[in-house]
Amino acid sequence: MSFDIAIRYAAGERERDGGIASEAKLVALTGPSGIGKTTLLDCIAGLRRPLSGHIRVGGETLFDRGLGIDLPPELRRAGYVFQDLRLFPHKTVAANLAYGARSDAPWHSPAEALGFLGIAHLARRYPATLSGGEAKRVAIGRALLSAPRFLLLDEPLTSLDPARAEEILRLLERIRDELGLPTLLVSHAAAEVERLAGEVVVLD
Repeated sequence: MSFDIAIRYAAGERERDGGIASEAKLVALTGPSGIGKTTLLDCIAGLRRPLSGHIRVGGETLFDRGLGIDLPPELRRAGYVFQDLRLFPHKTVAANLAYGARSDAPWHSPAEALGFLGIAHLARRYPATLSGGEAKRVAIGRALLSAPRFLLLDEPLTSLDPARAEEILRLLERIRDELGLPTLLVSHAAAEVERLAGEVVVLD
């Protein structure tokens, strides 16, 4: 199963339940703002600890309170693309991609990743000079070069105009269809969810 998650976790001052059980390659997670979607991603990545329950991705148990399992983030190997992207401002696009790259990544080098992402012409640029869509492609590429076991994407189309959003949608379709990584996508965009997701989970 791609995602088998049933946890109780703290989101702000409230406790919430998060449950996902899906074989789909790409699962969309939706719900109103403030419901705890990003916090749920943080729990899956190992950046926050759930109060109870279990997290299994691709058949591997990452967290199980009852069994005493709680893998650290580096052993969970989530490719996490945050809303704020978290690119290194002092590093070029090529250097951002190379940071944390592993030999078992989908590509053998950042140069191959640049080609897949369609940003080879940006290799020597710095994040401050990139458009929103270009920066998002760099962040997605850096996550993939870490050779993740699965992807977590937090609102990847936020603040993009329609043309740049379409570019990111096409890239995500290629990742879904060509790389086959289990992917959990947080989104408020109905068109994005309908186009990409094999299954939709609503937090309410």
